Amino acid sequence: MDLLTHVLVAYLLTFGLVGLHPQYLAAGALAGGLPDADALLFPLARRFPLLRHHGITHSIVGVTVIAGVGSLIAPMLAPGTLPIYFLVMEVGGLAHVLQDGFTQFSVPPLAPFSDARLQMDADRAINFVTLVVSAVAFYVLLGVERNHVAIQLYVLTLYVLTAFFVAYFAIRLTGRLVIGRRLAATHEFQQIVPTGNPFTWLLLSEVNAGGRVRTSWARYTFGRGIVKGPYTVDGPIEPSPHVGAPQTEKEALDWSYPLARRASRLIEMTYHFGEAFPDAGGGWVAFWYSLEFSAFGRSAAVRVRFPSTGGPPEVKSTFYRPRLHAV
Repeated sequence: MDLLTHVLVAYLLTFGLVGLHPQYLAAGALAGGLPDADALLFPLARRFPLLRHHGITHSIVGVTVIAGVGSLIAPMLAPGTLPIYFLVMEVGGLAHVLQDGFTQFSVPPLAPFSDARLQMDADRAINFVTLVVSAVAFYVLLGVERNHVAIQLYVLTLYVLTAFFVAYFAIRLTGRLVIGRRLAATHEFQQIVPTGNPFTWLLLSEVNAGGRVRTSWARYTFGRGIVKGPYTVDGPIEPSPHVGAPQTEKEALDWSYPLARRASRLIEMTYHFGEAFPDAGGGWVAFWYSLEFSAFGRSAAVRVRFPSTGGPPEVKSTFYRPRLHAV
């Protein structure tokens, strides 16, 4: 989840708990974003792994410590009682942990006592739907409406936003459960990856054997089933000896795959796919793109261009709009 959505959801939860009290709303919203402050601790993370991103600050213990310290400081800055400050900051922090666990990035809610991970794979870590809604919501609440409209209209806006997020999370979780049951029954795919559209999901499987990685994927839409695919591609993990320029699509993919994995950690760590085409100037060009990191129809990718003369390939990280070409 993006930082704005973390803060806005915590703001709405605080409103639901204590009503329209500005000091508590500010404390709860701040607590909703504070776990991501661990990004500032990256110089210490190598020596103290608990301080890494999505480490101790994304646990019940970490959230409680932050809420405890915050509840001691907050009454010095704005009138309020320590127990209520602690309550709203604890709830805001726990909401952050739960939202991150809702995505494909796991969090350790029981750290430091257990490294058990919470990962529901029901949403994307950065979803432009919730990001845009959250950005617009803060502009409306704090810029357009605050101190400019009747309090009833401001409260109505809060209820509308709450209803949106309740419905959004419910749709995501329901989709994850429904598709998960269908996959368990067919055994055709291994993983489900959410897209930016709450009603569209990617079905994925990956097999690593014999020094090659084979990936299959399909696009699933509620009410329609599989609408694209399944597509399949594979490539060798280590480069194989070759001379000259590739002559076929398979050669272009085989030769480019190890280069793409080395050029981008994102390609190596996420589900990915490849496509290769004859280049306009002769030779071949291959794209390897992440199936998990995409937005507005484009994916994080690596482009490998093989010149027709057989010279060194050109390797470049880029964003690419896949042609969804079946290999």
